[in-house]
Amino acid sequence: MASLTHAQASTIAEPGVRPRPRSKPRSRKRAQARTRGGILWIAVSGILLAGVVFVNVAVLQLNLSLDKTNTERSKLLADNAALQSQYSSLVASRAIKEEAVKQFGLVYQDPYGYVNVAK
Repeated sequence: MASLTHAQASTIAEPGVRPRPRSKPRSRKRAQARTRGGILWIAVSGILLAGVVFVNVAVLQLNLSLDKTNTERSKLLADNAALQSQYSSLVASRAIKEEAVKQFGLVYQDPYGYVNVAK
């Protein structure tokens, strides 16, 4: 049997073990571009979500303002109805006639009465 030198023994591979094929080393630029692309998508998504939240908050504030305005409107309509009722009761013709007779001694005359010219 022949003996092998140390240099020859290191070049012979053991059976069943294959040397791994060397893959191309990834370029640093390509990896950085992918990283930048991912960061860009995260930033764009964050900005869009912030915009959606901003719009929702603005709509909620408008709804609260609208609700307050509607409540105030309902109150004003009720106040107007009460004042109108009070006014109509004060303006009633019978009450005015009685008050005129009491305070000033005035008597109501029919504006459509006929004048007797024969006298």
